[in-house]
Amino acid sequence: MKTLETAFAQMVKEHKSTIYTVCFMFSKDADEVNDLFQEVLINLWQGFASFEGKSKIDTWIWKVSFNTCISQERKKKRTSAIPLSMEIDLFNDKDDDTKQVKMLYERIHRLKPFDRAIVLLWLEGMPYDEIAAIIGITPKNVSVRLYRIKEELKQMSNH
Repeated sequence: MKTLETAFAQMVKEHKSTIYTVCFMFSKDADEVNDLFQEVLINLWQGFASFEGKSKIDTWIWKVSFNTCISQERKKKRTSAIPLSMEIDLFNDKDDDTKQVKMLYERIHRLKPFDRAIVLLWLEGMPYDEIAAIIGITPKNVSVRLYRIKEELKQMSNH
């Protein structure tokens, strides 16, 4: 029988890249990514025992990750954390693909947090109904907001 800690560790291992992606989109540097990652893990752990499976586990992880990052962005108070080692570093890589990703990141990062969350889920290929469940709006509203967000992104310059 799995212990709660073992099940949690397995869940984090399976969904680490999702959590990291959300944290990356809400941060300005690698240290902040690590701080947000730690905060998300704390919130996931606090809710893990009471997760009832009413939604898919990955939907729940997205929702907790977004809510944590949006809350931290509102507070903007940093907590000390033990840094985690990630295999990728989009802040320092210099190849052409990374430059494209960084340009997109810079534009998306200028969006409001709620819009940033919608774009990130859309870029992950999630259907509108799942995005709606995670964000807490209707699928039709997701469609309308995505259209407006895409138009806003098109109008942005890089600086």
